[in-house]
Amino acid sequence: MSKHIPAAAFQRVDAPAPLAAILPDHSVRVVRSFDLPTGLFAATVALYFAFLGVMAATFADKGLAIPMAIFSIYIIMAFGTPAMWVRMKPDHGAKPPSWSRFMHDGVVTHTGHLGGAGAVAQVLMLPVLILAWGLVVAAIVATL
Repeated sequence: MSKHIPAAAFQRVDAPAPLAAILPDHSVRVVRSFDLPTGLFAATVALYFAFLGVMAATFADKGLAIPMAIFSIYIIMAFGTPAMWVRMKPDHGAKPPSWSRFMHDGVVTHTGHLGGAGAVAQVLMLPVLILAWGLVVAAIVATL
């Protein structure tokens, strides 16, 4: 059951200070580049598009134009969104590392430090295997 409290019982206080005056300056600085160089993302996109090119050449049919366009748009969106994310405001704390710096310093993963060559192998493994699979399929189709 509720209890009625008259308005005269409430105590009035001055308006609180604005948050900017109370809180210390906390500038937002985030790292959105995943600590990977831009060239690594470009190589990944190129490998995916190479796979689509192999499939388009292998199964050259005008009925596949729309699916290939959808796949291309999907790849562009999948890598374009993070590319735009890196350029968002407020400014992020770090630019993507240069290729030489990345190869020298490597990257820290959840399981520990990974050298530059190991990180490149890990990132490009899936797109390379997909392209290899596409080439095997193309070779099988060519022998039929």
